[in-house]
Formats: sequence, structure tokens, C-alpha cells
Amino acid sequence: MAKIWIITGASKGFGREWTEAALERGDRVAALSRTAGAFDDLAEKHGDALLPLTTDVTDRAAVTEAVRQAADHFGGLDIVVNNAGYGLFGMVEEVTEQQARDQVEVNLFGVLWVTQAALPHLRARGGHIVQVSSIAGVYSLPGLGIYHASKFGLEGFTASLAAEVKDFGIKVTLVEPAGYATDWAGPSAVHAEKSPVYDGFRAAMARPAGKRGDPVATRAAILRVVDAEEPPLRIFFGPGPLPLMRQEYAARIEEWERWDQVSQAAFGVPQ
Repeated sequence: MAKIWIITGASKGFGREWTEAALERGDRVAALSRTAGAFDDLAEKHGDALLPLTTDVTDRAAVTEAVRQAADHFGGLDIVVNNAGYGLFGMVEEVTEQQARDQVEVNLFGVLWVTQAALPHLRARGGHIVQVSSIAGVYSLPGLGIYHASKFGLEGFTASLAAEVKDFGIKVTLVEPAGYATDWAGPSAVHAEKSPVYDGFRAAMARPAGKRGDPVATRAAILRVVDAEEPPLRIFFGPGPLPLMRQEYAARIEEWERWDQVSQAAFGVPQ
């Protein structure tokens, strides 16, 4: 049976690839983007199977209306993909207040508004919420602190959400991609003004860009995830994150254990 999707940030990157993948297998998609006319080519090819909606995910009222339109147009919702987001590059000290607020508005609150708007429709029939997080939601690097904050926040509320909606038959998945050849670090990115006090640090941490994944390859992967009877709560896209996280969590546990006596003492436990 054909599934009904709503995908945010659908005009480029993963959102575009997954919109096309869903349509090409006969599903129906409400595609959200801030850019009017972004889906004219797909509309010509797929007709009524595509519902383009010009929507800014930071506008909660507009999001609620877009989700309602999608559900009314197609007769319900099965899959909600929160893909809208962008990267903010800058040391924590360099990022302006507005840049920080804008980052969180899109990457965290935008996802929250879509999720809240979709839940009443999903409860009627079950469904699947897919949150596009990042390896940056579980691992931090310098120069991306506020981006990490937005993705760590997304991971936190989504893990709670999964437990809250399980009894309604709603599945929840966090997709955590590694580096892909999207425009996340290109035209979509925002860069804070660089402070010279960090020039030496930036030079020391500079390294050649690694191999980037092909976004087209994620089409089959996302379809396997949304078609699974028991999809994962978390899944990496790309081969690099898992070995990296094995090292990261081993280091965390070692540090916690090394400081455990202080932790116990802080609770009044006799040593």
C-alpha cells in the first residue's frame, strides 16, 4: 500500500533525494520548503502524488496549517521526516546571539513544531517520525558548538518522544548521518565572524576534507528504515560514525570510572 509522507527541507539534500525516492515507488509526498517553485519539475512528473507547500518551519502556525493541509489532501499521514536544518560554523565565543537563536529555531524548535502538529494525525493510524539528526548529535567538535547544541537537544527530546508515543503505534527514528556531499557546509551554512584569538587553534585543527558520502545512496537506506517492522531508534548513515563512537564512549566510561569516588562522595556515600 502506498504511504503518505511529509518531508521538511525537501527542496535539496537528503530531503530532495527522499522525496524523489518515495514518489518513484508510488508513495505520495507533501514536500515542504521555504522556496516557492522548488518542486515544479517533480509536480510535472508525478502530478497529484506531490503536494508542494511553501512553509517556514520556524513559524509554528504555518507549520500546523501545512501539516493539516497535507493530512486533509491525502487523507492522513504515515511518515513524517524532519529534515530541515543547516550548519552554523563558529567558535562558541564568536557566535552572535541572533545566529545562536536562529540555529536553535530551525534545527530544534522547527522540528518540535512539526512533530507536535503531526502527532494527532499519526495517532489516528500509527505511523513513523524520522528526525534527521547527525553524528553531531552524539559527538562534538570545536567550531560547531551551537550546531551541536541544536542536535543534542533534538536527540534528547526525540528519545523521550519515542517512549511517549510507542503505545499509539507510532515509531520514531533518529537518522545520524556522517559527512555527505550536500550543501550543509556550503550555501546553506552560516559562518560567524572569525576572531583572531582563535587563529592559532584553527590552524592547528585544520585538516584535509575527508571523503563525502553520496546522498543518492541514502534513498534505499531510508526506505528500508521506514518499511521496517521494528525500525531503530538511532541509525548512523555512513561507515565512519560507529568506530568513532566506540572510542568516544570508551573514553567517557573510563573518565567516569576514574572520578567515581568523587561522584560517590558528592552524594554522601561513605568511602
